[in-house]
Amino acid sequence: MTQHTDNREYTEAYAADHGRFAVIPAAYVLLRRGDEVLLQLRRGTGYYDGHWACGAAGHVERGETLLAGAAREALEELGVEVDESDLEVLTVMHRTGATGLAIDERIDVFFQVSQWQGDPHLVEDKAADLGWFPLDALPDPVVPHELAVIEALRERRLAPITTFGF
Repeated sequence: MTQHTDNREYTEAYAADHGRFAVIPAAYVLLRRGDEVLLQLRRGTGYYDGHWACGAAGHVERGETLLAGAAREALEELGVEVDESDLEVLTVMHRTGATGLAIDERIDVFFQVSQWQGDPHLVEDKAADLGWFPLDALPDPVVPHELAVIEALRERRLAPITTFGF
């Protein structure tokens, strides 16, 4: 008779044998005001500096839910409080930089929110400007994978799951 052990955790050995790549989760938050979105102009990050991007975005921290990460980023970057229940998922993007490096395998969850507490303003020094833009008159340039989501939102063709870079 075979004895069955009910393990409820993945061991390091299991991960080494079965893990194919690491996936880095990030939460993106688009503040919406009617047909406008709030974007920030990136600077000093080393990643798409000089490009417009979602008002708030960042990596989800270990032990943090996607919703908590999105709300935290909105507070840290824009100084606004967002109730997690007000976050609406726009799409989940599986994205790659196609380098083969684990750091280039991403899961980006894009949210929109139309109510928050506080006045959005730049809190961190990772942005040079902040502005409201109509969906049909976006600034140039916008971070490419974020632009793909915003354009699909504008054109009402945004799928629940999207891919980028494959």
